[in-house]
Amino acid sequence: MKLRKFWISVVIFGIVAAIYIPTSANAAENPFIDVSVKDAHYESIVTLINEGIVEGTSATTYEPYKQATRQEAALFIAKALHLDTVNVADPGFIDVPKASKYYGAIAALSQKGIIQGYQDGTFRPSNTLKRSQIAKMVTLGFGLQVSNNTTTPFKDVNVINDLETRQYIQTLIDYQITTGTTPETFSPFSPLTRGQLATFIKRALEATDGLGFQVISVE
Repeated sequence: MKLRKFWISVVIFGIVAAIYIPTSANAAENPFIDVSVKDAHYESIVTLINEGIVEGTSATTYEPYKQATRQEAALFIAKALHLDTVNVADPGFIDVPKASKYYGAIAALSQKGIIQGYQDGTFRPSNTLKRSQIAKMVTLGFGLQVSNNTTTPFKDVNVINDLETRQYIQTLIDYQITTGTTPETFSPFSPLTRGQLATFIKRALEATDGLGFQVISVE
C-alpha cells in the first residue's frame, strides 16, 4: 500500500513538474524547414520568431543565409523595440510608399534618429545592409553607451577613416553582441545575412534585459 502511494506521488510530482518547466528556445516552435538545430543562428531565429520579432520569407522558410535588406532590418528592430509604427511622422523618403508594409517601421526609426536616408531623398529599402550599418542601428536603437574607443580588435575596422563607425562596432564588442567574423576581422562592408540580423537583435535584447537568455554562440 505504501509502495502504491509512493508511485502515485511520483506520477503527480512528474505531472506538476512538467507543467511548470519553462519552455526553452530549443523546445520552442520552429516553423522553418531551412533552419535546423545545426545552424549557428538557430536559437536566435527560433527565439525571435516566437516573440513575433522576425519574419520568414514564407510560412515555412526563413532563408538565414540570404542577404538582409534595409527595410527588413528596420521592421525587425522596430518590433524588438515595440515602437509605435502607426502614429508616425512621414519621413519623406520618395521610395518608401505609405502602402509598404515597412513604411511604419522605417518612419518610426527615422523619427527617433536611428536610421537615415540618402541625400537624394531615398531610403533604398531593398538595398542590402552592411555589417557596419547594423552596428550603428543596433547601438542607437537599443540605446547602448557608445564606446569612446576608436581602436578595435579588428584589423579591417581600424583602417576605416570614419571614427564613428569604428566606435559603433567597438560598442557591439563592449556589449558582447559581436565577436567578429574571425578574431581579427569584422567584415564591416560585407552584406549582413538574415541569420546574423536575428543574432545581433537577440544579443542586443539580452544586453539590455529585453530577453531573459544568456549569450551562448558567436557571430
